[in-house]
Amino acid sequence: MTARGPRAGGATRWGYPVYDAGTAYMTGIDPVPAAVLPPGIRARLVPDVNGLAFHVLEVGSAGERPSLLLLHGFPELAYSWRRVMVPLAEAGFHVVAPDQRGYGRTSPAPVGYSDDLAPFGILNLVRDMVALASALDIPAFAGVVGHDYGASVAAACALVRPDLFRSLVIMSAPFLGAPAWPLPPPRSSDPINDALAALERPRKHYQAYFATSEANGHMWRDPRGVHDFLRAYFHVKSGDWVGNWPFELGSWAAEELARMPDYYIMPLALGMAETVAPEMPSASAIEACAWLTERELGFYSGEYARTGFQGGLQWYRGRIDGSLARGLSLFSGRTIDCPALFIAGDRDWGARQIPDGIETMRTRAFSRMREPHFVAGAGHWVQQERPEETAAAIIAFLNEPGRDRD
Repeated sequence: MTARGPRAGGATRWGYPVYDAGTAYMTGIDPVPAAVLPPGIRARLVPDVNGLAFHVLEVGSAGERPSLLLLHGFPELAYSWRRVMVPLAEAGFHVVAPDQRGYGRTSPAPVGYSDDLAPFGILNLVRDMVALASALDIPAFAGVVGHDYGASVAAACALVRPDLFRSLVIMSAPFLGAPAWPLPPPRSSDPINDALAALERPRKHYQAYFATSEANGHMWRDPRGVHDFLRAYFHVKSGDWVGNWPFELGSWAAEELARMPDYYIMPLALGMAETVAPEMPSASAIEACAWLTERELGFYSGEYARTGFQGGLQWYRGRIDGSLARGLSLFSGRTIDCPALFIAGDRDWGARQIPDGIETMRTRAFSRMREPHFVAGAGHWVQQERPEETAAAIIAFLNEPGRDRD
């Protein structure tokens, strides 16, 4: 397939090029233009990072101050950290946020469902970050911060290379540590899938759906368009949606899991775009959404219209087919021993999606985890919805008395 960019003189929306969903990804793509980013943040491509050219956003310079690494989740990008990067830099840090493997401007080509899954394995995602540190001439990160699925990568970084990742903040998704032997069966064979499908209102787990061959097409080719899909998806998982009042689940049983909103435990017959479409916010609500303006969402939708979602969905396939557990099993019995903090919005179901997940994380997976920090009024996108509170919590954690930031 010949790589090509946006058509010369093509249409734009909010100042971004409008791409046809079938447009091939550009192998020689440029970094995000400065005009797209908040003042103080710069973008660049870092070549030869574990076989890829990584697109990164950055504030400050390596060597002049301690470095922080920010890792996004799904369906996000390095751009998701735009509201906290400058406050973290103003607190004295060099801040780096990459588009992770399979996402945004790091992807070397459109990712297909049939592509090799090995590059998206958890240990190779850690290898990406180790290689990025070397490419940026960073001897160690004072902290690694991960959100959503990025929390699993950040935690794995601290588990595998504690010398290189010296403190850890995970956000919105608990990390339960390396699995114990004998390994559990793959999530694809979990009896919960049949139990959810057998409910009076048949359901399925969103992660199982994300691992299917149909998921990318459902979201990428949705007749409402990528922009409207992302608007509904970001809204329904945010603190703005009236249905987000999470509570502790009693067990990993179908009836308990089905108490979560449909975007987590989905109607069996629907895709994600169809599931969230009924909760599309009104025009007035969209106009009032200061944490994700239409212009900001236009950047996300332009990127995903060009690349599709399969790059990020490959990560979920590894969770479902058991390769995530197999990768981490090398570290079975080992805890994460660096200082650690968990941050989530108090209206985020992500923090409560695993029964006893937060307590298990604190007591079994980590040896130096602080009390969880819940941000009032925020949903799943805590660093975008409440950037001031999120940045302040990270800075306070990293500046604890007696901590060495170098």
